[in-house]
Amino acid sequence: MDMSARFEREGGGDMEAAEGPKGFLGKLGSRMTRARGDELPNLPTREAMLLLRNYEESGKGWFWSTDAAGRITYISGAVARLMGHTPRALMAKPFAELFQPADSRCERQRTLPFLLTRQSKIDELPLRTAADGGERWWAVSGQPFFDAGGRFAGYRGSGADITAQRRSAEDASRLALYDSLTGLANRLHISKKLDTTLAMLARQQRSCAIMLLDLDRFKHVNDTLGHPAGDALLKQVAQRLLKIVGDKDRVSRLGGDEFQILLPEMEDRGQLGDMAADIIASLSQPYSVEGSRCIIGASVGVAISPFDGTSSEDLVRNADLALYAAKGGGRGRFRFYSSDLHQAAEDRRALEDDLRDALARGEMALTYQPIVNAKNDTVTGMEALMRWEHPERGPISPALFIPIAEEANLIWGLGEWALRRACTDAASWPGAMRVAVNVSPIQFANADLPKIVMSALAASGLPPERLELEITESVFLGESDETADMFKALKAIGVRLALDDFGTGYSSLGYLQTAPFDKIKIDQSFVRGATVAGSRNSAIIAAIVALAEALDMETTAEGIESLDQLDLIRKLHVSHVQGYVYSKAVPHDELLQHAESGSWTIKPAGPAKQRNDRFHMFRKVGAIHENHRYTVVMRNLSATGAFVEGLLDVPVGTQFVIDFGEGQLATATVRRSRKHQQGVEFEQSLVSDGNGGLCTRHRVSPYLIAAAGQNLSPALALPAFTCTSDWQAA
Repeated sequence: MDMSARFEREGGGDMEAAEGPKGFLGKLGSRMTRARGDELPNLPTREAMLLLRNYEESGKGWFWSTDAAGRITYISGAVARLMGHTPRALMAKPFAELFQPADSRCERQRTLPFLLTRQSKIDELPLRTAADGGERWWAVSGQPFFDAGGRFAGYRGSGADITAQRRSAEDASRLALYDSLTGLANRLHISKKLDTTLAMLARQQRSCAIMLLDLDRFKHVNDTLGHPAGDALLKQVAQRLLKIVGDKDRVSRLGGDEFQILLPEMEDRGQLGDMAADIIASLSQPYSVEGSRCIIGASVGVAISPFDGTSSEDLVRNADLALYAAKGGGRGRFRFYSSDLHQAAEDRRALEDDLRDALARGEMALTYQPIVNAKNDTVTGMEALMRWEHPERGPISPALFIPIAEEANLIWGLGEWALRRACTDAASWPGAMRVAVNVSPIQFANADLPKIVMSALAASGLPPERLELEITESVFLGESDETADMFKALKAIGVRLALDDFGTGYSSLGYLQTAPFDKIKIDQSFVRGATVAGSRNSAIIAAIVALAEALDMETTAEGIESLDQLDLIRKLHVSHVQGYVYSKAVPHDELLQHAESGSWTIKPAGPAKQRNDRFHMFRKVGAIHENHRYTVVMRNLSATGAFVEGLLDVPVGTQFVIDFGEGQLATATVRRSRKHQQGVEFEQSLVSDGNGGLCTRHRVSPYLIAAAGQNLSPALALPAFTCTSDWQAA
C-alpha cells in the first residue's frame, strides 16, 4: 500500500502530512534518528522517511504495524504483493493470519499469536507464506507501542525475506539425510528412522520388518560400461523399488549397490516373501542405460522384530546375515533370518577353504542325468553334474558350493576340470549320446574358453557335435561385442549350445535372433506348477515350444517328477525331458552298464500326480496336546503336512501344536496313524523361505511369551499362532 492511499483511508489531506513527524514513517524515522544519534548526524524527519521508503523499495526489507487488536494498519506494498494481495485488501486483517499454520519444519511458528497476545517483543521470528509465486519465508521482528496514557496501542515492526537462506539450509539438510544420486534416504536417515520406529512399535508390542538388498552383477556393469552408466542404473533401480514399496521414506540407499527397505507393522512372512520375490523379479528385468541393454539381479535378506532382534543393530546385522545366505544360495533369492544362519556362515567360510584343495585331493566327481526323447523314451544325451564328496561332511550340494566357487574365483578351475572329464567320459560311451556341460557366466566371459573347449575335445577324441554347452541368460548382461564373438567362436568349433533355465527372469526374445542356440531348456519352475488347476504355466510352455520350433531349436523340460507332468509335457510337444520320472543322476560306471548296447531306453515311473515337495529329515520337535508336551521326530515335511514318529496309537483327528522352538508353533491335525507313526496336516499351509525350504507365515511374539511368564502353555497353542523357523532338508 502506498503512502497516499493509506493517508486518504485515514482521512488526511495530502502526502506531505502522511510523511510528516506524526505519520508512520515519520515516527520510524524519528526513532531511527534517536537510536543512532551517537553515530550519525541528525537527519531531518522527511529525509529519514525517504531513506526508509528507499529501503522498502529495494526489497531488502519491509515494515508493518497493527492496532491493539492485532489488525493490520500498515504493510509495505511490495511484500503485500509477494503474499498475493494488494495493500488495501490487507487493511484491518489480523496480522497473524498472513502466515501459514505451524508445522514440523518450524516449531517456533506457533508462538506468533502467543507473542502478539502477550504484547511481547518479536525478534526475527521465521514465518512462512504460500502464494501463487510459491512458498516464502520471512524473518519478522516487532515491538509493542503505547499511547500517551500508557495503554497498549499495537505493534510496529519490520521483516526480511529469508527464502534463499531457508532453501539453502533445507538443501544442506537434505544432503545430510538423502542420497544425492537416487534421492532416497541415506544410511544416516534410515538408521534414525529405524531406531524411532522400533522404539514406537516396541511400546505397542508390534512388529517391524526390514529388507536388505544387494545387486547381483552390478560390478560388471561398472567395469564394462563405466561408472556414469552404473550411476544411471542405480537411479532406475531406485525407481523400481519405489514403484513396489510405494513410500519413499521407507526405501534407502546405504551406499554402493546396497539398499534397505523399512516395513513397519509387517511380520507375515508370506507377504514379505511375495514382496521380496516381486523386487527380485522387477530388478532382474532388462535396463536401457546410455543406449546399452544390461541385466542385473538382486538378492534379499529379511529380518523381523522382535523375533530376530529388538534393536536396530541386531535387526540390521541379522538381515545382513540372511542376505549373505541368499547370495550364497545362488543369488537371485531371498532369505529370512534364522538363528542357524550364524553357524551356516561359519560353515560356508570353512567350505571355501576346503574347496580350494578339493580337486587336488580327488574329492570332486561327475554324475550324469539322462536327457530323454519324450516320444520314445530313448536317452539321447546326459547332463554332467558336479558332485563334491567332503571327507568329513559327506556330499555337498552344488547349490551350495558352486556360488562359493564363483565368489572365491575358483569356478574357472572347477569348470575346466568338469569339461575335460565329461569329454573323456563321453568319448567312451557306446552309440552317439551327447554330453551337456554347464558353463558359468564367469567362464563364458573368459576369452580362453574356446581354446579350453578345443583342447578338451582334442585330448578326448570326442566329436564336437556330441558336446553341448549349457549357458544361462545372464551372459547377455551387457550384450557386448565380446558376447557375440564368443558365440561365433564356439559355433566355429562345431559344439552345440543350449540356453539353460529359460524364463527365470532374464528372458528376452531379442538375443534369440542372433545367438546361435540349438536348444532351449525350460526351467523347472514352469513345470512344477503346470498341472495345478488355474495355472498359466502350460500356456507359457506352449509358447516357448512354438518359439523354439519356429527357430528350429529343440526343447528340454527340466524337473519332471510325476506322470501327469510328463503327459502334459508330451501334449505340449516338448521334444526332450529331464527329471526323476526317468532317472536321477547316476555315476559313470552305472551309466555304462545301462548303455552298453549302444542305446538306453527308460520306462517312466513316479507318482501319478504332482504333489508338494517333501523334505526328508531327522529332526526332534515338540508336539503339544492339552497340558502335555511330547518330543517326537519329524521324518519328512511338506507345505501342507509332516510325518512324525514317537507317539503310540494316536487317534485320527487329534490336534497337536508342533513346536519348532523359539516360540515357533504350527497347529496340525492327525490324518493318518499307525502305531508310533503319524501323518499330520497343517491348519495353514507353509510358505517358501526363498531358498528351497519352507516356513510359516507367523511366529508367536516374544512379547506374548514374556507375558505368559516365558513358559509356552496350551493357552498359547491356538490356531492363530502357526509359526515355525526356517527349515529344509537335512
